[in-house]
Amino acid sequence: MPPLLPQVVVLVVESRESRRVTRRLSLQPSDRSERGPLAPAVTLRRTFREFWPDTRGLRRFFAVGVVFAVLASICEVVAIRLFGHITDEVLATRDMSAFWTPAAAWLVLAAVAGLASIAGGYSTAVGAERFLLSLRDRVFAHLQKLSPDFSENRRLGDLMARLTDDIAAIEELMGSGLVKLLTTVASAVFFAAAAFLIRWDLALVTFALFPAFLVASKVFASRFRTASATERASNGDMNSVIEESLANQALVHAYNRQTNESRRLHRAGRGWLRANLRQAWLSSVYGPLMQVMETVCLIIILGVGAWQIATGRLTLGGLLAFAAYLAMLYPAVQNLGEIALTVSEAAAGSDRIIEVLRVRPTVTDRPGAKPLPARSRGRVAFDGVTFTYPGRRRPTLADLSFTVEPGELVVCTGPSGAGKSTLAKLLLRFYDPESGRVLLDGADVRDLTRESLRDNVTILHQETMLFSGSVRDNIAYGRPDATPDEVIRAAELAGVHEFVRTLPHGYDSSVGQRGRLLSGGQRQRLAIARAILRDAPVLVLDEPMTGLDEATVARIMEPLRRLMAGRTTIMITHDLRHVPEGARVINLEPAEPRSPIRFRRSITGATSLVTRGT
Repeated sequence: MPPLLPQVVVLVVESRESRRVTRRLSLQPSDRSERGPLAPAVTLRRTFREFWPDTRGLRRFFAVGVVFAVLASICEVVAIRLFGHITDEVLATRDMSAFWTPAAAWLVLAAVAGLASIAGGYSTAVGAERFLLSLRDRVFAHLQKLSPDFSENRRLGDLMARLTDDIAAIEELMGSGLVKLLTTVASAVFFAAAAFLIRWDLALVTFALFPAFLVASKVFASRFRTASATERASNGDMNSVIEESLANQALVHAYNRQTNESRRLHRAGRGWLRANLRQAWLSSVYGPLMQVMETVCLIIILGVGAWQIATGRLTLGGLLAFAAYLAMLYPAVQNLGEIALTVSEAAAGSDRIIEVLRVRPTVTDRPGAKPLPARSRGRVAFDGVTFTYPGRRRPTLADLSFTVEPGELVVCTGPSGAGKSTLAKLLLRFYDPESGRVLLDGADVRDLTRESLRDNVTILHQETMLFSGSVRDNIAYGRPDATPDEVIRAAELAGVHEFVRTLPHGYDSSVGQRGRLLSGGQRQRLAIARAILRDAPVLVLDEPMTGLDEATVARIMEPLRRLMAGRTTIMITHDLRHVPEGARVINLEPAEPRSPIRFRRSITGATSLVTRGT
């Protein structure tokens, strides 16, 4: 009966480890925007150099976790020794008087070990969760600094996965994984030392078998990293299909494409299935292989130990204690292999996060850039501006020059691709021109801080952008410190107040995801209220009437006139029917490989500047 104890302990630990492997597989990240090259491999040293500073201020939590985990291991070592003592001094001699003292000590050790495990686990969890929060904040702040083209060229699912699952994988390496590594090494040392003190020659036989565990772990770790990286990319394909399909449900239903979307998801899901099965195969092989190796080692030890008992060199209690130490030591060694697999998985996540952090903003504040000294007067000028979008050969704007005086309304029109919306992006410094200058109050916008520049420019985008909050939240987004009365005043000027009164909760009513609970006209008026509240001296209207019927356009024209009053306004539109009388019209034509020619002519009583080659 006693010789079965080590095997039982091994099986218990094995089942715990199997659950851990299964749980890790079920929580595997993540999301990849599209099938393509995986993120470049990053060395473990580079990973620590990149993310170790994020543990500053949290290391004490991890240190406490290590101390308490080590204390729990020491209690286990002593408890096993007490088990051997009870076997020799109580069970073998049948002397119950020798039982109560070691039994009480064993109970105390169990209580101390339990409390230490609780304290260590919670401390580690606190450090881990705060690390996740800190790193996610850092990566998100970095994304906020990048130019809009970065997010425009990537799918939402990929970026979301990098901010969630990939960062969680890094935490397993830098936080809880590091604690597990240190405590596992300490436990292995304690159990090995205890076994060595019982029979050093038997311990040497045991230690001679350890290299086999390490070799197996190394072989599986390299394969696991490749499989994990593939799984992340495949899972991303699937999640991207889900995100796109759900975001465009109206289009899917209108075109009867439900079956097609299901097929797309099935194809992506099969790729993710194959990647997961590869990981499951590796985990399924690794666990039993380790168990077989442990069983072989245990049989050898029991055989040598039985011989030593027969020769009187070892007691039964000593052999059982030695076997129990091995039952704890081998899982600790196996845990080192599991940690190697965790490192492989975390490395795949760190590759993707470092790939994002390596991207540098294309537009930054120049050294010595200064904020606008006061509220801008609103004089905007484009002086010989030429611009080509990254990755394109043909310029969008070529040698474009015009000026908008304070309080003036200028309408920019022209065919698609002529660069109308590009004007707003250059004015807001989403991009910088290749040549020429964009001026605000006579100052090159590159010499101004981006924050002060954008504080003086308000844009109404072609697609009305709202957040999934209340009406009040979306209006106040233009100026978060605005009072409730100022929000209502802006809503009244924009014609929002009249329809808000019909909503169930008034200004606290939800607008739905991206404002989908509101009509197109209501969304546009809400955006106008936000712009009124912002009260910037320069206003850019990017196709403000797109997608609206004539009746809706008529309703928003009056709020638009109130918004434009007294502000320098650049209206971008292809429809001149609703251009206010007296506005100056600039007609942009697609850039051509020839010298620009400028001439003026009259259109509907307005002045038009036609620039060929711009």
